[in-house]
Amino acid sequence: MSTDDITTIADALGSVLGRDFRGGLYEYLTADLHDAVDAGAYPVLSGLDRAGAVSAAGLGHLVGLDRSVVSRRASRLTAAGLVSSAPDPDDARASLLTLSPAGVRLVGVMRARLADALEQRLEAWPAADRRDFARLLKCFALAGPLQPPHRSGRR
Repeated sequence: MSTDDITTIADALGSVLGRDFRGGLYEYLTADLHDAVDAGAYPVLSGLDRAGAVSAAGLGHLVGLDRSVVSRRASRLTAAGLVSSAPDPDDARASLLTLSPAGVRLVGVMRARLADALEQRLEAWPAADRRDFARLLKCFALAGPLQPPHRSGRR
């Protein structure tokens, strides 16, 4: 692969992962849904949808947030009836978070909004390009997270 291709991919990936892109997307997906739901709540709700019952620490690891941030956001969502908390049967010190039925419905609305946003963003692309993009992005994601190179003798 050429250096130009690598640079183009790296720049695009940096843009998609950047705060402005993510924040704008999360604001779009959560706009006017519920008083307790804002862009900051999106990773918690979406992460719970993907993970099922999980501790705040586990969810934080999944979505890239500190456990204390997840706990604060989950507390607000629990008070709003969108998240449920129950004791962890394997660890008496921890609680497991799950989406409530209302939370499941709300995440469904956000997923529908995401599908609409993607459709709008890609509608001008030729069908073959959309299929290629979907296939290649899936391949990239299924390869798993990037890992730091192994450095023998270093910590």
